[in-house]
Amino acid sequence: MSTDPHRARALGRELIDTHHWLRSELRRVARALDEYRGDEPIGPLRDLRAHCLAFCQALTDHHTSEDETAFPVLAQRFPDLAPVLAELSADHHLVADILNRMTAALAELGAENLAAVRGEIAGLSAILESHFQWEERRITAALDELPGAEYTAAELFSANRYVPGSGLL
Repeated sequence: MSTDPHRARALGRELIDTHHWLRSELRRVARALDEYRGDEPIGPLRDLRAHCLAFCQALTDHHTSEDETAFPVLAQRFPDLAPVLAELSADHHLVADILNRMTAALAELGAENLAAVRGEIAGLSAILESHFQWEERRITAALDELPGAEYTAAELFSANRYVPGSGLL
């Protein structure tokens, strides 16, 4: 837990930065899938699968941290946010279902299911964009008001675990 009183004011910004990084990584995954022809040798296919799976894990970690840490903290301090937090958590379950389908499809990635994986990525992109924007509008101010900066961004959002800005998962 952080004891720096200035950290609280930055938590909302760190959530936004984490979302920007996740968006960027999702675009990289989508580009890699668009460039994959489906008949390439095993090396590039293995790398593509690994990149996609790493993104899926990073997003899962982020949502798990929010559900298990950030949202309970916010619900306790700001009870009026409870319905919003419940809806955001429900979104996380919807995203998890998409990630499960993607993970299963990635296990057999090839020319025959490439379109299905691309479709899942497109759906995920649309849902995440809406989710991230709504989440940022609804909870950023509350995050910035958390007294005493009792938590770090890494604890609340799984931020910095994958080095945002590095372009690497």
